[in-house]
Amino acid sequence: MAALHHPAPAPRIFVRRSPSNRGCTSFSHRGILFGGVTSPSLWRLRRHGGPSGRRWCSPAIRAVLEPEGTNPAMRVADLTNRRQAHGRSKVVDLDDIISERGACGVGFIANLQNKASHNVILDALAALGCMEHRGGCGADNTSGDGAGLMTTVPWDLFNDWAIKQGIGSLDRSKTGVGMVFLPNDEKYMEEAKAAIVKTFVEEGLEVIGWRLVPINKSVVGFYARETMPNIQQIFVKVLNEDNVNDLERELYICRKLIEGAVQSEVWKDEIYFCSLSNQTIVYKGMLRSAVLGQFYLDLEDDLYKSAFAIYHRRYSTNTSPRWPLAQPMRLLGHNGEINTIQGNLNWMQSRETTIQSPVWRGRENEIRPYGNPKASDSANLDSAAELLLRSGRSPAEALMILVPEAYKNHPTLMIKYPEVVDFYEYYKGQMEAWDGPALILFSDGQTVGACLDRNGLRPARYWRTADDIVYVASEACVLPMEESKVIMKGRLGPGMMITVDLQSGQVYENTDVKRKIASLHPYRKWVSENMRTLKPVNFISSVVMDNDTILRHQQAFGYSSEDVQMVIETMASQGKEPTFCMGDDAPLAVLSQKPHMIYDYFKQRFAQVTNPAIDPLREGLVMSLEVNIGKRENILDVGPQNASQVILSGPVLNEGELEALMKDLSLKPQILQTFFDIGKGLEGSLENSLKDLCVAADEAVRSGSQLLVLSDRSEELQPTRPAIPVLLAVGAVHQHLIQNGLRMSASIVADTAQCFSTHQFACLIGYGASAVCSYLALETCRQWRLSTKTVNMMRNGKMPTVTIEQAQRNFCKAVKSGL
Repeated sequence: MAALHHPAPAPRIFVRRSPSNRGCTSFSHRGILFGGVTSPSLWRLRRHGGPSGRRWCSPAIRAVLEPEGTNPAMRVADLTNRRQAHGRSKVVDLDDIISERGACGVGFIANLQNKASHNVILDALAALGCMEHRGGCGADNTSGDGAGLMTTVPWDLFNDWAIKQGIGSLDRSKTGVGMVFLPNDEKYMEEAKAAIVKTFVEEGLEVIGWRLVPINKSVVGFYARETMPNIQQIFVKVLNEDNVNDLERELYICRKLIEGAVQSEVWKDEIYFCSLSNQTIVYKGMLRSAVLGQFYLDLEDDLYKSAFAIYHRRYSTNTSPRWPLAQPMRLLGHNGEINTIQGNLNWMQSRETTIQSPVWRGRENEIRPYGNPKASDSANLDSAAELLLRSGRSPAEALMILVPEAYKNHPTLMIKYPEVVDFYEYYKGQMEAWDGPALILFSDGQTVGACLDRNGLRPARYWRTADDIVYVASEACVLPMEESKVIMKGRLGPGMMITVDLQSGQVYENTDVKRKIASLHPYRKWVSENMRTLKPVNFISSVVMDNDTILRHQQAFGYSSEDVQMVIETMASQGKEPTFCMGDDAPLAVLSQKPHMIYDYFKQRFAQVTNPAIDPLREGLVMSLEVNIGKRENILDVGPQNASQVILSGPVLNEGELEALMKDLSLKPQILQTFFDIGKGLEGSLENSLKDLCVAADEAVRSGSQLLVLSDRSEELQPTRPAIPVLLAVGAVHQHLIQNGLRMSASIVADTAQCFSTHQFACLIGYGASAVCSYLALETCRQWRLSTKTVNMMRNGKMPTVTIEQAQRNFCKAVKSGL
């Protein structure tokens, strides 16, 4: 706290206030820029804090204004001085300062004329410094969660090094550059380098040499220094490829082979390729924004020139900070969280055996796996996007497939751009959404872009200047500039995208990008000719079981009288989930002495950070319960066969809809009974019965079945033949098919009595079921409606009058609303 009170002159700040937005200010102290929107509370703090402004700064802002251990010879002020030399800033007094909390700060700068310059790097570092308040720091206040830049390969800088080394000028069209984190231990480092070189040589690449990346360790925090890797660059010549896409694909294969080759080594977790490319390079680490340019001396070299730069300041949420997890990743920089990450990883593993493309020349097995549970959500999204990119998709198309917008009932898309809707309809059944909140910046070196996920919970502003520079940032005013130079500006809304084509010098805003991509194939024709929609079927209008039979089934399948009266009957009468008191003193199932249904052992799973909280109204606008049933074909093979699926309006089925689904001959549905037989001893045990169920599912899928119905229906209950808990059955079959590479070939539907609440439906869907028919809960709704007590209450006006069909419809509506 001493830094707050020591005497010092007021800092000089570089400021530009936008005449069109009085609350929007940019300023710089020691070359570190800030931007945002002023708030009355902050203005009051400034007025009471004294003229120097030091007493009212937030800790995060103070950490930037007065970083400890800053090397005067390499302070960020050098960036400011160099910017002044170009006439880009003016010195004025400090008027106001802004502090805005958030998660991660990201942005990019791109020259539309594709002219590489060092100014792009200086601007990116300055804008990155403005993002310090969005990042996280360790207890030492100097170890950052991560900061980094992605740029084009700085050939002038590397040619200068190569010539000095006696190597000669590098062939830009044939050379790949790898930015590598290596073990610090000398022995392990040499082993790692030998393994890398061995793979390159075996692949027919010529290793040109290694370059030790010049760094300044003095600016690294204590904790970051403890885990800091040995940072080197490797230069290789790709002799057999002329096309840039083929060259990039060969480098991608090499990186995957290296990652696989070192898995048995003790130092396997200490080797990491930040990038390996002919087009882009990534400089990153566990650093604060302000010191990235000080740490990597290359970034301050005038020879380091680039036509674009993506910058990222990390705030770690779901993973602990590590050097490899700093961003940008190899293709993208991500602000937010992927809240569906476990499901995304499972589905990516599921499709490993189905992924094929001629561009890989039969080498698909060598580039697996496509995900890593130990990596962050951002790293796994980057891995999935990179697979699509190297398989021939453009970066924008890859992100449209992975992070789709909410296109259903979208007035602009549905009316003006139906081809975009067709694109999303086609891929909805092929790739599950990687759900945010997410702001994603991406580049393959030829295109630079940004997109928001369908929730739109992350800020993203963009603007273009008269000198053909495009900026995107997670907040406004990150760089000072004259308002008169801005010829285009806006912000990304939910699901929107913007791209910059460096080759043609064109900027494509949201609908332009998506129309171009959606027009590549006749998606409407494929969808209309191959995709079928399951039409709603009326509910049964009379009870199927007598009262005694219903009661026996309810007892056998774990229903309590409270479940029936307080949950099912409430949903049937009101069409919404029952509301209980906030307190719950019931012991956890695992600690309880009472018997419980298996669902009770599973608690809610949710993201650690989602801000602002997602409300049901927003969810209703941007999310859909539609389900595609049937085989998922090879995601890399675009064609009509991928659209041959059945669309369900939601995952909650009644008996008639399940019957209609069973009549779809293209699905070749098979019913698998889920019982175990106590009377057969070990042979009929739960464990063995589960194994038999999985074997039966395996055989059914291999014989062509695209729909597996796991059913516990029985004409007569038998005390020695209880049902396997349906959640266990669904999960076992789901995982078995994943392990055997068959999961993409079939959908799972649960036809069960063991499900009546939203939590139970959600568990079944979360563990692999595409849809659920809860026949006993529907029968319970019918029994309740026809009971004398209910009839009398409705007749006396003590309860809203509903028909037997409406009672079942209310139940399904309540479940769907909860889901």
